[in-house]
Amino acid sequence: MHSIIVEDKPIQPSKVLCVGRNYLDHIKELNNTIPEQMVVFNKPSTAITSQLSSYQQEMLHYEGEICFVVKDGQLSAVGIGLDLTKRQLQARLKQQGLPWERAKAFDGSAVFSRFISLDGLDIEELEIELFINCVRVQRGSVKQMMYTPQVILNELKSYTTLCDGDVIMTGTPKGVGEVQHGDIFLGRLLYAGNTLIEIEWLAN
Repeated sequence: MHSIIVEDKPIQPSKVLCVGRNYLDHIKELNNTIPEQMVVFNKPSTAITSQLSSYQQEMLHYEGEICFVVKDGQLSAVGIGLDLTKRQLQARLKQQGLPWERAKAFDGSAVFSRFISLDGLDIEELEIELFINCVRVQRGSVKQMMYTPQVILNELKSYTTLCDGDVIMTGTPKGVGEVQHGDIFLGRLLYAGNTLIEIEWLAN
């Protein structure tokens, strides 16, 4: 089943809601325009996995993100996610003015760590680091986001029902790139400089 682990319990989200272009440096990195409103797209529950793939019809790109689980309409738990992207396909679709879904919502495109409770945590102090083969490639904090997690939550609730267990991916900082077969990814969720979650993925 396509489940996540929240406080050691398996949960089956109904969907994954993703925010694009939420860090200015990443927008510049991909030569995108700064959006006038929040860029949102969904991944189905079948996209959820704990395994990191490097190839699915084409090479895949990684995007490390701070992610949240929803419960009772509020942010309840936090973890790390990789939004895997078929970048070549995405570029072709964008050129044609077509939706990105085929490049973003495929099976295995949402890779998650375990999630831990937000109780006692100040969301603004959260930060993500991503290393590949011991080299840090991404670092980003909630304070750098254009839209904070609470603003994202309120925007999503304005037009769609958030079910318990749904995951929100809050966007990626600069430093995205291609996943190579055999790469060792190390993700860290930091809180006020201290590590809350550390996870390793081997790209297959």
